Amino acid sequence: MGQAGLHEKILVWLLRIGGATTVLAFPTALLPAAAMSDVHAWLGLGDFPDQPITGYMARSLSLLYGFHGVLLLVMSTAVRRYRKLIVWVAYLLIGLGPCLLAVDLHSGMPAMWTWSEGPPLTATGFVVLYLLRSVPEE
Repeated sequence: MGQAGLHEKILVWLLRIGGATTVLAFPTALLPAAAMSDVHAWLGLGDFPDQPITGYMARSLSLLYGFHGVLLLVMSTAVRRYRKLIVWVAYLLIGLGPCLLAVDLHSGMPAMWTWSEGPPLTATGFVVLYLLRSVPEE
């Protein structure tokens, strides 16, 4: 297997791992409010605000993460066919990373959360673009 084949195989697995982990967000949209409150406290974020917008935002975000995961899994099935879309997703990840970092810093999220969210997304975007360089279009 040449370098192009290896890069394609790594890209497929990177998309699958990212997709599989973010698809796991789907069930969290069904968490009872008490469970969300417990997780919130466990993360050291204090009391979970008992407001309609809070539950809505938490559940909506879980669903969006899940849909993102499905998209990654679908793209992993044919990286050559979806190459142009994967390029767009990579650029969006590169831009999303600093935005999430700013949101996390502004919101006062714990350091572990802050540094494990935005920066890895940006790095992943750059890795995807690097791997795509040797993956031909279909």
